[in-house]
Amino acid sequence: MGAYEDFLARAKELALVESSIAILHWDLETYMPPRGISLRSQQIAKLSRIQHDILTSPETGRLIEAAERESSSYDEVMQRNLYLFKREYEQETRVPGSLVAEIARQQAVAVEVWKKAKAANDWKKFEPELQKMMELVRKKAEIVMDVKGIPDVYDCLIDDYERAMTSDRIERVFRELRDGLVPLTKKCVDATADIDVSHLSRPVPIETQRKIATTLAQLIGYDTTSENAGGRIDETEHPFTTGYFDDVRVTVHYHENNVMSMIYAVLHEGGHALYEQYLNHDWMYQPVGQAASMGIHESMSRFVENIYGRTSEFWSYFYPRLNQLTNGTFSDVDVDDFVRAVNIVRPSKIRIEADEVTYSLHVIIRFEIERDLFSDKVTISELPQVWNDKYEKYLGVEIENDAEGVMQDTHWASGLWGYFPSYALGNVYDGMWLEKINRDLPGWQDRIADGEFAHIRKWLTENIHSKSALYDPADLVKRVTGKDLEARSFLRYLETKYSRLFGL
Repeated sequence: MGAYEDFLARAKELALVESSIAILHWDLETYMPPRGISLRSQQIAKLSRIQHDILTSPETGRLIEAAERESSSYDEVMQRNLYLFKREYEQETRVPGSLVAEIARQQAVAVEVWKKAKAANDWKKFEPELQKMMELVRKKAEIVMDVKGIPDVYDCLIDDYERAMTSDRIERVFRELRDGLVPLTKKCVDATADIDVSHLSRPVPIETQRKIATTLAQLIGYDTTSENAGGRIDETEHPFTTGYFDDVRVTVHYHENNVMSMIYAVLHEGGHALYEQYLNHDWMYQPVGQAASMGIHESMSRFVENIYGRTSEFWSYFYPRLNQLTNGTFSDVDVDDFVRAVNIVRPSKIRIEADEVTYSLHVIIRFEIERDLFSDKVTISELPQVWNDKYEKYLGVEIENDAEGVMQDTHWASGLWGYFPSYALGNVYDGMWLEKINRDLPGWQDRIADGEFAHIRKWLTENIHSKSALYDPADLVKRVTGKDLEARSFLRYLETKYSRLFGL
């Protein structure tokens, strides 16, 4: 076996361990009996230690060195595999085990304190633990900056989720996005003020919702029922997707008086699942076979959820089926009124409840705060006031307490600084994918009204899924669309869509 094959065999070991950990986490969130939690935590900890030991072992270093010696003959995919694997190896070996353990301990403490502080609306209880979490994350970033070749701490953190992206580049795109969304939000709010959405809260039995979820999954090609199924839908408190290639699972939460929450969760998580399942199978177990970035992942989920699932064409096909499955629960509501209701724009205080227009503003607020924190322009103690001021400025909402404000998300307590920009970048990517699809597949929306989705999945697979992590996200966008990253495409999509729906 040659040096490259030896190196790939080590990468496969790591992929198998990592995917096993993911399924254990899925079980923890879905079917784990209460008494099993302690055992499961030990199992996950053991596998995580095994994964770290394999990656950082001297033998792994020797495999990389051997592969490098013959790398002049490697093709593009082989070079990318070596680059991605070596980069991860160097980062993990550079960080002291004591710091890894300290971060893990502080994550557990900070998340637990966050839960209690949020429930009690007690920012002061959470503040010192968040300060410790930030200091530890900064310390790790300062260590790996040299490995990554990134001179800025916050850029180093962003790189964990959006490889090769910088805060300066994001700031330019987000400024354009913010300047377009703030006035568009006001126009949409004024135009939709009198729309009745009360019918969306009509009760639908949970068992019926499960049938709807399965029907939606079948519609987009996420197979959960056949003998060759590679997916499943289960119930948990917060929807998520996890898995690897041939075993990718989604979860949803059913609310009897909010069937739309389930419908859009299935479409959103289904978009994530399709991306994982249609990554390039030739690269399974290889570093290049993973997702390009969290932002690209988010673009795939939000494309299915919003650009497909909130269209008039989608509902013209699915509305009769929804009424059939619910025994006519919405049969007295005209389909056009229903479409307007599911697209209504209402500025909210809570990110996960945000509509398609205002969602990115929630993310931009978090990005601006993170950027200022890590450049020492803002301190942890100032966060509540900075947060409240930005929500008033960008969304026109008044935050009444810190539980619904600065403490609403778990990301910072978990140490996930730099993650938030990916959410809004997913929208930006979608706007650019959409313009290319419009050129490549004229009339593609009309086929949705006939119940088709395969043409969309095929385009996404050929252009995005199959490229996996061969390119950094901004490079992938340029290769697919021929354009550098910009927000104008997404803004045009929103302006066109909402002008048609509400006559702006």
